[in-house]
Amino acid sequence: MAGRFVPRTTVVPRQEPVVTDTPAPALTRTWAPPGPLDLRLVLSPLRRGPADPAYRALPDGTHWRATRTPAGPGSLRVSASPDGRVSAAAWGPGAQWLLDGLPALLGADDVPDDFHPRHRLLAVTRHRRPGLRLLRTGLVMESLIPSILEQKVTTDEAYRAWRLLLRTYGTPAPGPADAAFGSYGLYVMPDARTWSLIPSWEWHRAGVDAKRSATILRAVRVARRMEEAAAMELPAAMERLQLIPGIGPWTAAETLQRSNGAADAVTVGDLHLPGIVGHALAGNRNADDEEMLALLAPYEGQRHRATRLIMLSGRTPARRAPKMTPRDIARL
Repeated sequence: MAGRFVPRTTVVPRQEPVVTDTPAPALTRTWAPPGPLDLRLVLSPLRRGPADPAYRALPDGTHWRATRTPAGPGSLRVSASPDGRVSAAAWGPGAQWLLDGLPALLGADDVPDDFHPRHRLLAVTRHRRPGLRLLRTGLVMESLIPSILEQKVTTDEAYRAWRLLLRTYGTPAPGPADAAFGSYGLYVMPDARTWSLIPSWEWHRAGVDAKRSATILRAVRVARRMEEAAAMELPAAMERLQLIPGIGPWTAAETLQRSNGAADAVTVGDLHLPGIVGHALAGNRNADDEEMLALLAPYEGQRHRATRLIMLSGRTPARRAPKMTPRDIARL
């Protein structure tokens, strides 16, 4: 009697680090920013929740980041000295790439003086936060994938999915991160091929529905073309990202704010931002996208910076009952 047919499935093993007898020493760099610099404010958009496996901010002001560069995985440690200079150390194949990009990462290409406040709230906030600069990573996929995970769900759901997927399929970060953080060490996100081979049940276990996982799979198939957007002007970059079905203006803007340092990439389609902007600038917490864009029109070219300052001002409407209930599709 013929044996029972058992379909074959592809299971992607967790990526393991390359172990050597003598770890490679860190590459280091010191950089003097052109003006006031607040590392926490500048780097905070990279953090996807308090337990982000790819980012850590320590109480002593040191920031750790793990990422996948064009040269390979890399870890970066950044801290500021009392004289304002920034010290950085990097490990892994991507170490030199990370150090070369340190000034851009910390906003060297940003021009805060291009912003001219038309509202007292924004003028006061900018005065109180002189160290705010818009970062530029030069990496699209590392911001695009978590932004897709954040579509139409609560932040807690998205952060959980990012955390589970990175710890299961990511690469433990090179360098001394394991010694610094123990079992909750840093992880470099998977490469495009590994993302494409994650089984459907693992997406489900992470709480990612079929629509978002399918969007990620479409994006990683053309990852190189997506990465080209990091060198494009904002309109062309927005258009490039939105060629992928499932990526709209919200996701594209959230990505390019980080990868390109796009000062005008205003987030349209957000559940809360229009009400926050409307409340801060016009006393209308029920504002929609149309009213938000009208209020931000005087800041065209700097609308993302304007919304960052509004969020930092503390002038946000009182929280109402949540409009979205967290789901756990992994239990279904």
